[in-house]
Amino acid sequence: MNPQLKGVEKLAGTHLFDLETSAKALRINRFLHALTRPEHREAFKRDAESTFDKAGLSGEERRMIRELDWAGLIRCGASFFCLEKLGRVKSVSNPEMVAGFRGETLEAFLRTRRVPGAR
Repeated sequence: MNPQLKGVEKLAGTHLFDLETSAKALRINRFLHALTRPEHREAFKRDAESTFDKAGLSGEERRMIRELDWAGLIRCGASFFCLEKLGRVKSVSNPEMVAGFRGETLEAFLRTRRVPGAR
């Protein structure tokens, strides 16, 4: 492990994204990244289950995507940048996703954060 990451597992809410994690989540990250292609986005919107089948996603991977289980997706190793693709397709903002990573509603998340420019 990179010495700069020593002890990172002790930081609550921190999910390390490294080469090993990336490799474990390669199938789901490839699926999510493919949402950058218009034909994949449209197929996903039209019939998500057939796109899941084609990608060979596991039952748990399918559930997390269907339910927009942001915390589960980030824990399993989905790349934040790939999750943004899913967020755009599902009309979910970055603050909503981050709240989901924390297991919070957007409203609860915003109440506990000072948003620049907000009063």
